[in-house]
Amino acid sequence: MVDFTLTDEQKDLRELAHSFAEKEVRPVAWKLDKEGTWPGEIIEKAWEIGLLNTHIEEAYGGPGLDYLTGTIIEEEFGWGCSGVGTSLACNGLATAPIALGGSEETKKRYLGMLTEEPKLASFCLTEPDAGSDVSGMKTTAVRKGDEYVINGSKCFITNGSHASYYTVYAKTDKDAGHKGISAFVVDRDLDGVTVDKKEDKLGQRASNTATISFNDVVIPAANLLAEENHGFKLAMMTLDRTRPGVAAMAVGIARAAFEFATGYSKERVQFGVPIAMHQAIQFMIADMATKIEAARLMTWKSAVLLDQGQRNTLVSSHAKRFAADTAMEVTTDAVQVYGGYGFIKDYPVEKLMRDAKIMQLYEGTSQIQRLVIAREVLMPRRDPDPAPSAPVVQETAGVVA
Repeated sequence: MVDFTLTDEQKDLRELAHSFAEKEVRPVAWKLDKEGTWPGEIIEKAWEIGLLNTHIEEAYGGPGLDYLTGTIIEEEFGWGCSGVGTSLACNGLATAPIALGGSEETKKRYLGMLTEEPKLASFCLTEPDAGSDVSGMKTTAVRKGDEYVINGSKCFITNGSHASYYTVYAKTDKDAGHKGISAFVVDRDLDGVTVDKKEDKLGQRASNTATISFNDVVIPAANLLAEENHGFKLAMMTLDRTRPGVAAMAVGIARAAFEFATGYSKERVQFGVPIAMHQAIQFMIADMATKIEAARLMTWKSAVLLDQGQRNTLVSSHAKRFAADTAMEVTTDAVQVYGGYGFIKDYPVEKLMRDAKIMQLYEGTSQIQRLVIAREVLMPRRDPDPAPSAPVVQETAGVVA
């Protein structure tokens, strides 16, 4: 039986997230975008009311929310401001590999660190020469006794300038392609860890995106996640869990643009009537509404599969691809509804259009999602076990994190 009824807890959390986005985020979102300002105070307020670290288990101080509830919250973040929302949600990307592959001691230390104080963590996979093809990464981790020495550089790292630690992927076998990648936790304050550059971006300007360098950084061998050379598999398992949230953020952006465009179409008068009375505008509004509804349903399904313990690789790629493309299409059409005013920064939709673009790029471009979808459709797994603990390893990850 399919039931789209939310629980009372989910409704309450949606209202909490929406109220937070409406009262704390929306009033400053366009100013933060214009100035490229880090929303540190907003992040602390979100932590205080329990909107950060939503999937960390109760044993480590988190609320242990299910993935469907997470997407409901992240849609509201995207509705408020996806730049701020990305800053709020990024801990989930950094902590998923720890939850999946960390020892009990590692989980207590690093997951607990984020629930005890309003601290942040970052996911470090992408490199200047290794984006969609992560097997081409050059960062290395060399085992020396009870330690690893890490050297390399990671780019496009969300919250990179403000993170207390990083989940870092590095080659432990340089000749093994994606099968030679391992994952580690690296503390920010270690010698050799450097924040090199803060990016000046087209959209989501309230989020921090930085380049991080690791120069002879020594970490304990205990900071290895899962097993050596199992990092790529761990990254794919992580992305299966985080792409529903990215899709939800895209739905939130699209919903915001739709609401602005709908409201404007009722107020703007041309040829003696509100432009909402013209069929050309009505068809655009109708298409927006349909695409948003479809994107949300795909997103919810991809999250529910995780909550049911099923593998969601195909559906999460469907959701992320469709929702991201929908956000770009809807925001572009919203600008069109506004006409010339939509191109002016005094009006809200040009920001949403700029914010939407990154949704087609990070955590796997729309083209990479199509590759994943095609592979899943044309070469489906024959293993009857649907458990997400054993995902199909994709040759191409397509990540900007």
